[in-house]
Amino acid sequence: MIRVATRKSALAEKQADIIIEIIRERLGLECIKKFYTTKGDKILDVSLEKIGGKGLFVKEIEIALLKKESDIAIHSLKDVPTELDEPFEISAVPVREDARDAFISLNGLTFLEQRKGARIGTSSIRRAKQLLVLREDIEIVPIRGNVNTRIEKIEKENLDGIVLAAAGLKRLGIDAIITEYFDIEKMVPACGQGALCIETLKNSEIADIMKVLNNEDIRICVEAERNILKLLNGGCHSLVAAHARTERNYIYIVGVNETGGKIKKADIEGKKERFLELSSELAKKLY
Repeated sequence: MIRVATRKSALAEKQADIIIEIIRERLGLECIKKFYTTKGDKILDVSLEKIGGKGLFVKEIEIALLKKESDIAIHSLKDVPTELDEPFEISAVPVREDARDAFISLNGLTFLEQRKGARIGTSSIRRAKQLLVLREDIEIVPIRGNVNTRIEKIEKENLDGIVLAAAGLKRLGIDAIITEYFDIEKMVPACGQGALCIETLKNSEIADIMKVLNNEDIRICVEAERNILKLLNGGCHSLVAAHARTERNYIYIVGVNETGGKIKKADIEGKKERFLELSSELAKKLY
């Protein structure tokens, strides 16, 4: 029986269920879920960059792995720091949902159709700054909380709309509320957005077992994206984003970064076996 550590939210549990089903189907192993509340889940009235960044969503779960209370942890890859502490590794990235950002409005109008000075809710610096490039007249309203909490805030805080990851809405089966999807070239997603990963103790027996679940194309794409994030020292405090996709033997990567008060966007394409080299070249373009 594999003990699976996950956060307590409805989305986190759904994501754990997705991986558990893959483990059952491909490895024939049964799993049991163990729930943990992270610091990032507890502090909802302060922006992430002020309380330590995205590592706040994994620390308590990593402690559970260290204490051998759980065997594996399931995370949204975009919540996992690019550099893990020494005892841990990402053993597999088995699946990725739609990586795009989605706009939700109660009035049914698209983002560009909203009134002048529209109040748009997002807790993400990455989203906020790219939204302001598309429309400089809007007002960004910080919102945090789980998916349903943020949806409820449209009415509670008199917002014209909010931006969320399409992947979470689709996994929860509530994507019918999406007004529109942002084009990836215009709103570059967070590195790893939509991907689920399995974290284990490094070089452990369970790590070796989980590695067979890797989807090679997804792994290549997210490693390219996270390499850019690492090289540009990105995180919750900054606008660094990238998205990669493969087609046959090629990989295409688009990235965005804010440097010197200016937002730079660039892309690159090449043979997918060169994914690390290509992502490093793109990082240099964005620096």
